[in-house]
Amino acid sequence: MIDAILHVLDQAGPSKISVWTWTVAEYEVQVLTRLRDDSRVAAGRLVIDAGARQKNAGIIREWQASFGPDAVRYVHNHAKLARVESASGLKLLLRGSMNLNANPRFEQFDLTEGGADYDLVARVEDEIPALADNCSGAQVWAATRAAPAFDSQKLAMFDGLKAWTK
Repeated sequence: MIDAILHVLDQAGPSKISVWTWTVAEYEVQVLTRLRDDSRVAAGRLVIDAGARQKNAGIIREWQASFGPDAVRYVHNHAKLARVESASGLKLLLRGSMNLNANPRFEQFDLTEGGADYDLVARVEDEIPALADNCSGAQVWAATRAAPAFDSQKLAMFDGLKAWTK
């Protein structure tokens, strides 16, 4: 995903970006640092799993120092998304199965420009509150807003399903 983001920035020019990820490994720390220092990135938002607060505390603090204290959103997250909004008006949404890391395996990836999918991700992202680094698990769960998406009636279809056993 990180290579796709960098390629899109090469094509789109100066942009606002958001990156959704579960965690940041050593290679991604270097690349996120590059993105943070890249003159093509006018604004940045990181939507990251709250579990990364300890492991990735340094890069999170650096991201906040560059893009503001509200530039990080903590949620329960395993999404692999990026949004790039260029100064020229392009609204690019990158989606895929790949994490931010370098991976030589074939992965699913798609890129769209504008449209309802971009608007939906932007709206969801804007609705996630900026939580303090030391926020509670309950605050992260509330910010994730997953619980209201699955009421007991919707989940009832899974009642009584056979458990997989050996």
